[in-house]
Amino acid sequence: MSLIKKDFETRFTAGAFIVAALFIILGWALSSHNINEYIVASDFEAIGENVWYWIWVYRVFIFGWVIFGIAIMALTTSLTRKPYRVIALPGAGLIVIGTFFLAIAYAYYYNYGAWGVGMTAGKSATEIQEFMDNILYTNQYVTCFIRFGRVFSGLGMLLLGYAFVKWRLVPQLLGWFTALFGLAAMAIIMGLPEYYEYYKPMVFIKIFWMVVMGIVLLKRGVHLPESENK
Repeated sequence: MSLIKKDFETRFTAGAFIVAALFIILGWALSSHNINEYIVASDFEAIGENVWYWIWVYRVFIFGWVIFGIAIMALTTSLTRKPYRVIALPGAGLIVIGTFFLAIAYAYYYNYGAWGVGMTAGKSATEIQEFMDNILYTNQYVTCFIRFGRVFSGLGMLLLGYAFVKWRLVPQLLGWFTALFGLAAMAIIMGLPEYYEYYKPMVFIKIFWMVVMGIVLLKRGVHLPESENK
């Protein structure tokens, strides 16, 4: 028999989605300076104008992504039955992996952004360039974390969206939106050489998705169709 699961678990999960979205959007909107795909020398000057404020706001941003990972893991507690778990759980797992790849990359920007302010203060243009050359390889490596984090998350959302649609775990429109977002994220990153500028709107769309997920879970819970067993 079908079951609408609407209890403390789903309320906690809904709250985590909404808080994650709030932290991420506030961390981005209130930041005195947002770093792009790579750290560049001009970032340090901008961050240095109010470094402690920037540090605290960036912490909010990073924790938003961590809370999003918590929300996805909490969601899996409602999706552990046959047969939908075979698709929903790998999808959720990939989203969590991708999200923590992103959190690690953002932590690098946070650390190097603040550290670089002191390292470049009062230095000549030549000395600053030497410093930038020294962090070039790390800069490139962390960019891979960003790319793969988004690709893994995209694939996870595609799988999770497919499970949503196939078993009607959430409203069909939300399920299709989840799957198509994941597909679009992968297509942009792997198909466009200058993907970063094209991907920027996707971050805000993902935040919107978090809010919608939270609202749906609060109001409707999760629809669990008849399963083989628990």
